Parts: sequence; C-alpha cells; structure tokens
Amino acid sequence: MNYRHAYHAGNFADVFKHILLTRLIAYLKRKDKAFRVYDTHAGIGFYDLDAEEAQKTQEWKLGVGRVLDANPPKEIEALISDWRAAVAASGEGRYPGSPAIARHLLRKQDRLSLYELHPEDFPVLAGNFSNDYQTRLLNLDGWLAAGAHIPPKEARGLMLIDPPFEDGDDFDRMIDALNKARKRWAGGTIALWYPVKRRSHTDEWLETLRLLKFPDLIDVQLSIRDPRTATTLNGCGMVIANPPYTLRSELGMLMPWLRDTLREEKGADFRIQDLSAR
Repeated sequence: MNYRHAYHAGNFADVFKHILLTRLIAYLKRKDKAFRVYDTHAGIGFYDLDAEEAQKTQEWKLGVGRVLDANPPKEIEALISDWRAAVAASGEGRYPGSPAIARHLLRKQDRLSLYELHPEDFPVLAGNFSNDYQTRLLNLDGWLAAGAHIPPKEARGLMLIDPPFEDGDDFDRMIDALNKARKRWAGGTIALWYPVKRRSHTDEWLETLRLLKFPDLIDVQLSIRDPRTATTLNGCGMVIANPPYTLRSELGMLMPWLRDTLREEKGADFRIQDLSAR
C-alpha cells in the first residue's frame, strides 16, 4: 500500500478513523485535567480536495462527501458532530488530517505531539501548525513515540498510530509499539489503524494481539465491500487499548450507520470484537 495520502484524503478509511478519533478525544474531555494526543505518522495536517491528486481518484466523494450529505438520526449526529465541526473549520475544499482534527478538539490545557519523518511532508506540517504553543512538532520517526517519549507529563492521553504500510513490517511494528506503550504508559489509550484487503490476513495479526493478553483491547472493523478478495482496499480497522467505557455502546449505534452510508458493494459489513485477556 505504497501511496501518498493526498490521493486518498477524505476517503471511507479517513472518515472511519477520524470519527473514532473524535470519540476517543471526547471522552478525555469529560475531565478538566489536561491530556496529550500523540500522532505518530502525522502527514501534512490538511489536504486540498481540489488538488490534482484528490481529483484524480475522487475517493473523497465516496467518503466525506457521502457523510456530509447524509441526514443521520439524532443519536448518530451526536456521535459525528465533533468530526463535522472539524471538517467545517478546515475551510471549503479542504479535508483535515488527524493532526488538524485533534487540534480542533483540544482545550487550552491540552497538548498535541506530531511526528513526521518524510522530508517533503514535514515542512508543510510545520507550516500548518506554526506558532501554535499547544502543538509540538517532531521531524522524527514516529515509532519513537511509543518508547522514550511516553508517558506524557499530563499522564492522561491518547496515541494514534497510523503508519503508511509501505512495507510488510508495519503490522509487526505496531505490535512492538503496543507492547512498549503497555510497559511505559499502562493507562494510556493506544489506537492502531490498519488496512484490510483480505480479512483472513488481518485476522492472523489480530489473533497475535489476542494472545498478548492485554487487559482491555478491542477491535473495530469496517468493510465497504466483501473483504475475502484482496483486489483493493476493501476495509480498515482500529485496535484500541484501554478504550473508554462508553465506546462499545457508541460503536453499536455508529458502525451499522457507517456501513450503510459508505458501502460500495454487496458484502459490506462491520465487526466489533473483544481481544482482551480471558
């Protein structure tokens, strides 16, 4: 899956990932105490949907375009309202990446740490967040975040790990990062986004995570077409360590609606499963 995200910004996978991100941050905001959000593979922060890359694929029309045009029931609107607000705040014709969505939701006491190693992307990211005292920009390999850079001084927080999957090692790196985070920041919420082409492949990885016997670990997966044939990106998922206690009930309402709104073909479905120690 070697690609520049500008071609795929605002697609179904972004919508899924970013709505879940807003729910995780919303829970952290229930307490007045400060928290920190880490984004280990930040990208550039904002994406121009009128640019050549986005117009070439037009994937955003089947993602953010569909959700913004939808008329969801009140209970779903309440769950996606933070995401809608972050998209609107980005300006017409732009889609916010996870750094911009997280930053939009921060309060004055909260902080954001953004990691980006790509030599072309980091200057753009830095320009988008220049003079922002709440955001720390690091031109470093994001995998370092799960090591020496945690726990944060705020103690509370969230780490989003969303690598580019340019090689076959990122699934193993996520397991390593999760193990490191468990040792150094046992109370932190860790969210691992992953692509799904053929579900049987990712199921092997999920079973490895299950065998690690984390005390509280869930997997959420959305497929917009049948995930048994690996011809394209059929779906995506997010594994969440230490999820908010409210998240399971929210997902029970949200995921059927996202499946129905974003489906492309027969075989579209969702799955919510517990990977915790038994």
